[in-house]
Amino acid sequence: MIEVILTAEGHAEAVERPQPSAHGDIVTVRVDVAPMCTEFRARGDGIEHDDLGHEAAGVVVDAGGSTRVRAGDRVVVMPQLGCGKCAYCVQGDHIYCLTPRDVRAETGSTTGIATYAQYVLKPDYLLLPVPDDVSLEHAAAACCLLGPGLHATSRMNVGVLDTVLVSGAGPVGLGAIINAGFRGARVLVLEANPYRQELARRLGAEVFDPFSADTDNAIAAAAPGGITAAIETSGVASVPARLAGLVRRLGQLAIVAWGTDVVLPPLVPTGLSVHGCWHWNHVRLADQMWATIRGSREALDLVTTHHLDLTEADAAMDVQQSGQCGKVFLHPHGRSGE
Repeated sequence: MIEVILTAEGHAEAVERPQPSAHGDIVTVRVDVAPMCTEFRARGDGIEHDDLGHEAAGVVVDAGGSTRVRAGDRVVVMPQLGCGKCAYCVQGDHIYCLTPRDVRAETGSTTGIATYAQYVLKPDYLLLPVPDDVSLEHAAAACCLLGPGLHATSRMNVGVLDTVLVSGAGPVGLGAIINAGFRGARVLVLEANPYRQELARRLGAEVFDPFSADTDNAIAAAAPGGITAAIETSGVASVPARLAGLVRRLGQLAIVAWGTDVVLPPLVPTGLSVHGCWHWNHVRLADQMWATIRGSREALDLVTTHHLDLTEADAAMDVQQSGQCGKVFLHPHGRSGE
């Protein structure tokens, strides 16, 4: 099969590698859509890396000994490799599992971890069946495009009475806008990139430049009833404290972005509730995810701005690096046009 690796020269290169083999409840999935996340950031480090990608939608080609899926099933491949037995996994929060499986050791495969590839291995309980009326391209949004925002908006119980402030309109932030808007909330966005400002506006959000001197006052004037909930996706170290100052008393703040320590003002005087939100619970929230996707097809098409072949991964990372994009999809077997 073809798989993308990072070479020591800082390039993403498509190479030929062995196709992984199913074994027991670990099945082989043909990757038809491989959404790109933040893997492009590793390219500049000049370090060899062959486990690129953690999102996918595709078709089961070898079900091994699985009793949950069959060959031909269309599925979303959930990220990571939770054990399937601990309390976190059983309740659907496999992303927090402390004892992940080593599927390459279990199957004897030398590949199968990465989704920037034509085939991937995954335990069957981490495969989400795709409804017949949902295309694989739209289903692929159920990973990092919509997943963190679904977690955040569901955990904060966002609804029609809420005014939500989203920091950052990269792919995760755009997904948060879609989730909050689908729930009926009014959405405000902090974003400086003109390309992504326009995407946020086309999703119906009100956009504010975070570097404008009067932005915080403008947000306060635009939302006289107060910001009831905020979602931080930018990863900028100073932003959580800023959002905490903009949210009204007894409001909520969801931290989705990784990478920095979170510094906040004293919480007791504000009554602020703070949530750390990673991936979403596919056992408990699957119906909500599919409802969001069904009701947001045009929005998903808008924010999925680039579709490239797997062999074009290096060029795709150039696009991501430029910031002139929303979500970027790779198509390891060509675009099906579903």
